[in-house]
Formats: sequence, C-alpha cells, structure tokens
Amino acid sequence: MSNKAVLYEKKGHAAFIILNRPEAGNRVNLEMAQDLCAICEAINHDQEIYLAVLRGAGQAFCSGGDERELISTGESVASGQSPAEAVAELECPTIAAINGEAIGMGLELALACDLRVASTSARMGLPQITGGLIPLNGGTQRLARIAGRGKALEMILTGEIIDSRAAYEIGLVNRVVEPAAFDAEIDSLVNMLTAKAPLAMRYCKEAVIKGLDLTLEQGLRLEADLYFLLHTTRDRTEGIRSFLEKRTPDYQGR
Repeated sequence: MSNKAVLYEKKGHAAFIILNRPEAGNRVNLEMAQDLCAICEAINHDQEIYLAVLRGAGQAFCSGGDERELISTGESVASGQSPAEAVAELECPTIAAINGEAIGMGLELALACDLRVASTSARMGLPQITGGLIPLNGGTQRLARIAGRGKALEMILTGEIIDSRAAYEIGLVNRVVEPAAFDAEIDSLVNMLTAKAPLAMRYCKEAVIKGLDLTLEQGLRLEADLYFLLHTTRDRTEGIRSFLEKRTPDYQGR
C-alpha cells in the first residue's frame, strides 16, 4: 500500500478518499490534514464526481488527531487546516464508511459527511473533555444538529464512547452493517446514488444544509429557487425523456 497519508481513487462517478495511516489508527497528522484539504478542493472542481466516500485503511476509520504534531507546528482550524471543514464543504453528497473506531477528530470527520454507515465493530465518541479540552473540528455543533442537544451534551460532557448500535438509535449513523457485508453495503449505496441526477442531489444537499440556518419562509424560498433552477438543466430534460421512453436515465450533471 502507498505511504501517502491519504489515498484517492475515482471509480466511475464516485470518489473514494482513504485515510492511510493504519499503523497509527489513521490518526490525523499535519500531512493527512493538508492532503485531505487538497483532495476535497480537487473534488469540488471535478464535475464528473457525483458522490464522495470517506473511510479508513485497516481496522480503524480514524482514532483521532495527532494533537502533539498539530499543536507543535502551530496548525489549527484558524490557520486553514481543518480537514472536517474541508469535508463539510464538499458540494456533492458524502458518505462516511465507518469501518472501525471513530474517536475525537475521527468522529468529527464522520459528522462532516452527509450519510454515515457503520460496521457493527465500530465505536465512536468525542472524549476531548477527559484531557481538559473541547472538540475543535465541529463536534459541538454538528453532533447536536444530528443527534439532538441532550444526547450531544451527554456524549461531549462525559466523553462516552458508544458502539454503532447505540449510535444508530440516536440517529448518529444511518445504517449498521456486519463487517462481512460492510463493503458490499457501501458499494450498493454508491451504485444507487451515482445513478441519480447529480445536480438534483447537490441541490437537495444545499437546500437541507443551508435551510437549517434559515427561517422556514427563507428555506422554502431557497427550495423553490433551486427547484426552478433545475428546470433549466439538461438533466431535467433527460429525466422527462427517459420517463416517457421508459428507459434508465443517462444523467450528465449538466
């Protein structure tokens, strides 16, 4: 396997981002943070990518951040090296394939994705409080929006590590899969989503995420604007034609 901190591969219209420090539990160091930010920027400029998948090499998704290296080099969220924010700013839908431990910054990376699929062997949590710290890569904000204020406060204040079944019960993950079926489940979800209209998926993501920070009236206006914008695209025409011709649509992202 390559010695790069992050591996990147395109398969069809899907981008696969693999955190590649298995010997360190895929903990985020400076090189990984920089590589992940660069890859996310490249994906946003590649119109052939309809979906991105983030996972870890080996047995862990991401066991946290290499805080000593990140702090000693002076790198931080403020200096533009927040990998979780880079993932959150991806315009296409994203899947966190949580194949193992997702702790601290690892869970924050997963929270920055749109969908989370976890193996039954996965464990996750934000234990920063045990070291006298708080999450720094969006954990306090995204966990509360996904799992609710009460459960987020409980996990963050206690530093509790939960298994994937418990995560599913609070809405933290969308699906839980046995390890033997994990890769097949990810492939199935990727195939399902990449067959859909990419512009429509991007606009759905934009409407939901931006709408959370708007009033209902503003959110409804945003939804309507994006809906009517889609009617100017070739994909919308293709959707109508394929329906009338009773065939599978061939979307081009245009």
